[in-house]
Amino acid sequence: MPETILITGANRGIGLELTRQFAAAGWRVFATCRRLQQAPELAAVAASNPQVSLHPLEVTDPESIRSLQQELGEVPLDLLFHNAGIIGSQRQGFGEAEAEPWLQAFRVNSIAPLLLTQAFVDQVAASRRKLIAIMGTQMASLADNRSGGYYLYRSSKAAAHMVAKCLAIDLQPRGITVVVLHPGWVRTEMGGEAATLSPAESARGLRQVIDGLSSQDSGRFFTYAGEELPW
Repeated sequence: MPETILITGANRGIGLELTRQFAAAGWRVFATCRRLQQAPELAAVAASNPQVSLHPLEVTDPESIRSLQQELGEVPLDLLFHNAGIIGSQRQGFGEAEAEPWLQAFRVNSIAPLLLTQAFVDQVAASRRKLIAIMGTQMASLADNRSGGYYLYRSSKAAAHMVAKCLAIDLQPRGITVVVLHPGWVRTEMGGEAATLSPAESARGLRQVIDGLSSQDSGRFFTYAGEELPW
């Protein structure tokens, strides 16, 4: 039986590259995104690799989550990778923030990972690897914040970090390892063209970190290069 991964936000950037690389490594990949009809690159990956199946998922919609539960059934999930995320409104400086864009950032970045984990925890617990990864960011490290700003993104991702920390404690009796991963500054729609890493480089590093995880790493925060970051 191949190892299995359920990944959110697989239609572009790091998520697309993770889908490509896990499939190439022989994993069974359940790749999700909001609008499959608008994901031609992801469709091409699935068309060329029978290990990849595509599933619509709106991570903020409980009904969409339930539909995915029914679709996947009781298949064990070695890795549940919460990759989907948004940076939020362009108005993120002091004096600019507005409530609704901020709430949407929380819905996607921090609430969705918890709701999805609640939905699929039994499948993770039934697997061999028993891993959950949440895509975090160094920008949400309280200890590392020296520049301020980006209130919506930083705060919603910091909340996601706390979700991961709590999950690491609550799921430890079930043998589940939970980590936060920082992908680096990556040339994606979010990171921009000036970023220092390609999606392939970031995904390759993230996979290496994941491959080396043990239960002793649960509740920790790693970069794509395997360095531990402060909370």
